[in-house]
Amino acid sequence: MGTEAGKPLRVLMTGWHYPDEAVLERESFAAAGIAFDVRRWGEGAGPPLSEAECGAYDAIVQHHGAERLREPEAWFTQCRIVVRAGVGVDNIDMAAWGRLGIPVTNVPDYGTYEVADHAIALMMTLVRGTAQFDAALRADLVQGWKYHAPPLIRRLHGAVFGVIGMGPIGVAAARRAAGLGMRVVFYDPFVAHGMELGLDFDRAHELPDLMAAADVVSVHAPGTPKTKNMLDAAAFRHSKPGQIIINTARGSIIDLDALADAIRAGRVGGAGLDVLSVEPPDPAHPLIKAWRDEEPWIKGRVILTPHGGFFSPASSRDLRLKAVRQVLDYVETGRLTTCVNRRELGR
Repeated sequence: MGTEAGKPLRVLMTGWHYPDEAVLERESFAAAGIAFDVRRWGEGAGPPLSEAECGAYDAIVQHHGAERLREPEAWFTQCRIVVRAGVGVDNIDMAAWGRLGIPVTNVPDYGTYEVADHAIALMMTLVRGTAQFDAALRADLVQGWKYHAPPLIRRLHGAVFGVIGMGPIGVAAARRAAGLGMRVVFYDPFVAHGMELGLDFDRAHELPDLMAAADVVSVHAPGTPKTKNMLDAAAFRHSKPGQIIINTARGSIIDLDALADAIRAGRVGGAGLDVLSVEPPDPAHPLIKAWRDEEPWIKGRVILTPHGGFFSPASSRDLRLKAVRQVLDYVETGRLTTCVNRRELGR
């Protein structure tokens, strides 16, 4: 497919962090007669694009979640669509693109299984003490041969698994927890009740209700101004004693200072965090520093992973191909399957 001038379409790929030279994308675009360029972010990326360079692109596929375009949106005068290759769109100015009449889409269904599995894995690591057992044995096979050291070991059968955000990932995590014999309670103001999802789960009408009921709270809400610091000191005051917090969604949802205070005070038992408000983490933050130093109040109570809950070779392939498909569908048929700025577009 070409433009009116007979030139091939050009697609700008930003935030590129894969080891290959976009083989999957090149094959997919080539099959549709589309040429595209890869624009790299980060160290050694060079200066921003010039206004003239920006005006040459027909579509943008934005990969890395932490980076925003450094170039003004208005410079992309030929752009037809912006695709966020991921779920979260907090790194995209949807209003700015909407004012220009340009739709923004995302890829919400590429890593559902992986993120749900990761949330459960973080919970299981804490409640069975597997990482702490392994570390103790590695340090000393004799003295480490003890089963009572991990502080959060407990029975999951009959415990309450609380879900914040009952989208596809929240539902997938809830189903896994239910399979472990846990009772599921969820908080999501956009879902009326569990049966609406075809699932017999209980609904907490307010966040404090969920915090008071749940032995484990798993966060699966989007990162928005409304969810920023949703789990703060006020929320943790309602926590069921010994509660475990799991976050595989967005770091901005949890006030890390408040979480540290709640764990130190004993209101919260511990946490498994795949996402943080600052990534990579600030080593000087009190919670991060205490975790690294294995201070007694936090040892065995916090586990961190590097925002990798979404990743597997299969999910990575799905993400890349689905992002390409978003561009191809729109330029070929005008179809927008996951437009996230319809309100800004006035559609």
